[in-house]
Parts: sequence; C-alpha cells; structure tokens
Amino acid sequence: MARIIHCIRHAQGVHNLSYSNHDIPDPSLTPFGERQCHDIVTKFPYHDQVELVVTSPLRRTVHTALLGFAPAVTRGVQIFALPSLQEASTLPCDTGSDLSILQTEFQDTVADLALVDAGWQVKDNSSLTSDALLARAEKTRQWLLARPENHIVVVSHGCFLHFLTDDWSDSINAQATGWANTEFRSYELSSDSAGTRIRETPESRSRRGLSSCETQTDEQRLLQRANTLDTWKTWGIVSG
Repeated sequence: MARIIHCIRHAQGVHNLSYSNHDIPDPSLTPFGERQCHDIVTKFPYHDQVELVVTSPLRRTVHTALLGFAPAVTRGVQIFALPSLQEASTLPCDTGSDLSILQTEFQDTVADLALVDAGWQVKDNSSLTSDALLARAEKTRQWLLARPENHIVVVSHGCFLHFLTDDWSDSINAQATGWANTEFRSYELSSDSAGTRIRETPESRSRRGLSSCETQTDEQRLLQRANTLDTWKTWGIVSG
C-alpha cells in the first residue's frame, strides 16, 4: 500500500495579519484562524482514513492540528509534535517557544511533545541554508516513510512545505509561499536508490484545478527549485 501524506498549512495566525506582526514570537491563531480549523473538520475528506497526525511544535500548528483534526483525535489517533517541521526562518513569528512553555500550554491536550527537546527552537544561519533545509526535508520524509501508518496528516508552514513536498509552484510572491492557510494537498511518498520520492496524487491535483497527470519533468522541477531558492536568498528567507 502506498504511503499517503496529507500536507496542510496552519490556519491564520496573528502574524499573517500584517508584516509588522512578524516581530511577535510564536504567535497564536486569530479568531478567524480558529474558524478555519473548524472548517477543516467539514472540508477535509479523509478524516476516517487518518492514522497519525504530525505537526510542527509552533503554537499555531499544534492548535491547527488539535482543532482541525478533532475527528481523528476522537478515534484515538495520536498527534506528535516534530521539530523538523518548523518553519524555515529566524523571524520571531517563525521561532518556537521554549519546551517548558509548550508543556504548560498543551498539558491538558493529546499533543505529544516527547520528540521535542529543550532548545529545539534555536536556529542560526547555518541551519537555514538551502542545503540544510533540503536535508531537513529529506530527513523528515524518511521519518514519515519509516512510520507504520499509511495515511498521515502533516501540519507545517508555508515556506517549509515547499521543501517537504519539493513542489515549488507559485512560491515566488509577497508571501513567499504558494500555500494558503489551511490548504491541504495529498502526496504519495516512496523511496528508491536515490532517496525518497514524493508526488502529488491525481485526486489532489484535480482538487486544485490542475491536470490529474503530472506534466512537470524532474529537470523542470529542479530548475524551478533553483530559481525559487536563488530568489529567496536575495529576500533573506534562506541564507547562502
């Protein structure tokens, strides 16, 4: 059976309201973002198939996972916080809270922080190079592929989702991401001698108004990736 991962960007956070809010450390969801999470409950079509939910440990992603995937939680599905899913930026809004703060905030929830170590949120320029982020994405895909579950929800962030899915469509814009808040896409995850391979499912592409057949070649994808990363370097999103 193919490993399917359903990737979703977090709901609207306070930092999404204005660029000045990017200085807010680990911001919470807005009231509208909370409503978006409730919409996930009704609009996400695979709740009954989900076997595991994995989320970035930032507050907005954990809350998105808890609220948006309540049907899976009710069935006893686990929610793990995985540090490698955190955002690709050193901005305050993209820097997570100390583990002790997270443990206090989520102590009465099913969010499992066992994989989150003290200091997990500390990032420097060396961890935000293109090569480092591509390596982090590959390591995350390997972790997902090693899991026994076949349908996994992954809640992450706009920039890092491009690295995780190796899908660079619409990535060069004012938001530096082609992912809308609470947008979800489904991918088949596999591996070969070169490493992991990830491809969006025909159903997911059709849902986005694209041809159900993959038309982009590997060469085109690599060129698009290189163009995006070169642009993001000039914008200061990734380091050299």
